Amino acid sequence: MASRQGGPGDAESSRPGSIERRTASTTASAGPRRLAASRSDPLPLGADRDAARTDSAVPPDRPSVARTPEDPPIRDPGLYALTDHFRERLEQPGRYVSIRTVSDAIRRGQLRWNRTDGWRFALIEGGIRFVVVVSDTETNSPVVVTGWTEVADRDAALDARRWDPVDVETIAVRTALSESASTPIPDRIRPRTVTRPFVVGEHRLETDPGEPYVRCSDCGCRFRSKEGITSRGCHGRSGR
Repeated sequence: MASRQGGPGDAESSRPGSIERRTASTTASAGPRRLAASRSDPLPLGADRDAARTDSAVPPDRPSVARTPEDPPIRDPGLYALTDHFRERLEQPGRYVSIRTVSDAIRRGQLRWNRTDGWRFALIEGGIRFVVVVSDTETNSPVVVTGWTEVADRDAALDARRWDPVDVETIAVRTALSESASTPIPDRIRPRTVTRPFVVGEHRLETDPGEPYVRCSDCGCRFRSKEGITSRGCHGRSGR
């Protein structure tokens, strides 16, 4: 289910049909998550009624059922609901996606079409790219389906006051795990230092320099791939 609470780089758009490399943790088919949206609660940061809407191919008051997947999505975050899937991600350590960044991405982000999950907004701030996937043709209300972060410019991210080195390393490790979900990636984990656990599946993960795996701080299990993480439950310290 999606509910109308809390939510949403540069104002450029690429033509429909452009392809981006899939990020597996967030680009599983969006269809199952696109459920009916409640219209009861407005997004707290979204109602920017005076903002220009030139990027929308259809007036925002036109029913979503009249739109087609080829129509660029509406750039008014006040009209979007959040799926439960996305709201769960907002609560997880190490996601770095907030209601404000989602709103900013919808208003100002680069717009791209991806064959896997449809329309994406992407906004780069402080060397980090925020990616937001939306849908407004299969529900009664436009919805934010999911979102994630990527390191766009490592040097810029490390120089930005918004992030510390652990934040940047966490985003890099999570992206590496997602891009090769079923493949062990020890060489991409080994250079990273993550001392504040981030959440994937049921596990709170960290890693030290030179370790070819991420380690759950609760159960002690070690993983070299995302598939390994998500296929095993966490049983706390008794699982050591």
